[in-house]
Amino acid sequence: MTERAASRTAILVCQGRAVADGRLGVGRFSDPIAVDLLLDDEREIVEHLRAGAVPKAFGARVEYEFVSATSEVLAARTVAIDDAVREKRLPQLVILGAGLDARAWRMPELSGVSVFEVDHPASQAEKRERLGEREPLAAVRFVPVDFGKDSLGAALTEAGHDESRPTTWIWEGVVPYLTRAEVGETVTEVAKRSAAGSRLIVTYPTPNRLYHYGRRAMEVLLSLTGRTNPMAREPQRSSWTPEAMATVLTDRGFTVTSDRDLLTIARVAGVEGKRGSFLSSGHLVVADRG
Repeated sequence: MTERAASRTAILVCQGRAVADGRLGVGRFSDPIAVDLLLDDEREIVEHLRAGAVPKAFGARVEYEFVSATSEVLAARTVAIDDAVREKRLPQLVILGAGLDARAWRMPELSGVSVFEVDHPASQAEKRERLGEREPLAAVRFVPVDFGKDSLGAALTEAGHDESRPTTWIWEGVVPYLTRAEVGETVTEVAKRSAAGSRLIVTYPTPNRLYHYGRRAMEVLLSLTGRTNPMAREPQRSSWTPEAMATVLTDRGFTVTSDRDLLTIARVAGVEGKRGSFLSSGHLVVADRG
């Protein structure tokens, strides 16, 4: 195994999906690939949660509750994103900041679709190593992009993305770690490459004091108990009201089709959970290009 390059948040997201598979939103949510992308030490907490084995040690209990809360958020937003992809099947799909996303390996609806996974080169190299010989259900093209140095548009063109054909864009779990200017710049680039009929799916955090303090408390507890804080190197840099996010999208030629908080999505999808503040602070917006 090469030196671990996947971001800690990417691993946390994968753990959350692995925990939720077959347990939350049954019949609506499924990600049987997630657990296979985890290393043995990363899989341990997943196995505890799936078995309902609540640890007695304080540090382990903090990590247990944190990953449990993450699984509820991931189940809800995955259901909504997958539904939005299925609702409007387009010939191209671009996943921005793909991490350990497994859609191209678990969604039969993507058969025949050109899937472009955009992420940091080191993260992609590790993901491909974790995947091993597993074959995707779609035609996957890995697009290595160092967002601090490389041009997203140029990288997509080189990978074969056709801006004259409609594209579904998934931007999941990335916006919180970007400044408002960076979010605007990315949407501008996406808009340039979005033919009529394209769809942009974005998750974003809303200003929520309870969530902010809860997250901060969880980070402190993880650090105090010697547990890894997966968000230590990825601090939250922006939050958005639905009105502000709609402005960014509409100013660049998109029309907002829907914008829902994850708590509402979770209730509709049957994702039973205890973390209302975690869910209500997150939103998912779907915007289409006319």
